[in-house]
Amino acid sequence: MKIKTSMSTFHFQQFSVLQKHSGMKICTDAVLFGAMAPVNPGDHVLDIGTGTGVLALMAAQLGAAQVTAVELTQEAFKEADINFNNSPWAKRLEAVHQDIQNFALTADRQYDLIISNPPFFENHLKTVDTLRNTARHTDQLPFADLIGIAGQLLSWQGLFYLLIPAHAAAKFSAQALASGFYLIKQTDFRGYPHNEAKVSALTFSRTAAVLTVRLLTIYESHNVYSSGSAAYLADFLLRFAKDQPKQAIMPTIKA
Repeated sequence: MKIKTSMSTFHFQQFSVLQKHSGMKICTDAVLFGAMAPVNPGDHVLDIGTGTGVLALMAAQLGAAQVTAVELTQEAFKEADINFNNSPWAKRLEAVHQDIQNFALTADRQYDLIISNPPFFENHLKTVDTLRNTARHTDQLPFADLIGIAGQLLSWQGLFYLLIPAHAAAKFSAQALASGFYLIKQTDFRGYPHNEAKVSALTFSRTAAVLTVRLLTIYESHNVYSSGSAAYLADFLLRFAKDQPKQAIMPTIKA
């Protein structure tokens, strides 16, 4: 399940996201993932593969002191940089045009939280859209590289938080465990009560803890968010703003 908008600019309550040229557009899965991010006030956050910058912007709204957003493609980097500069948190957001592997080689700090909505298709048919291929396929960022970079750049007490397809969660978790990361929380997203989970939000720590697993249903019925998802989205989507017109729900698109 993918839920997205075709608008070139998507408006949130406190910021807007230009997404005309980025390979991946705003989708409900990613917005819900960002709204649930375990950001503590004052955190230094690294966003790997920021795309439009939406997750970085949401982390800033949640109270992050500084967010470094790394993006490989020039088109997405430019849009993220514009989105950051037009936001209320421009001084706390930094867009970096670089692949994360080279960024990690020269990084001079560790982060309290690393977030990523990474490319996740392996050995999968590609489209003619090269930007979308880069955003969706693991060619440029294999899971092993992502885990290794998190191991290098995450503080000892920090959290590693990412969104991947539900069917890949077990494989990724096993690879992460081999590198010293313990899965402490897993939230599986499904579109409607009759759907199976399609994506999972995974939270990893260097310290073992009892694993919390839950299933979150996004929509109660057509155009109606469930109470669970609405609680997370209430501070972000315009449709929940008390002093603004209702925003149309993002249309459902089959993957």
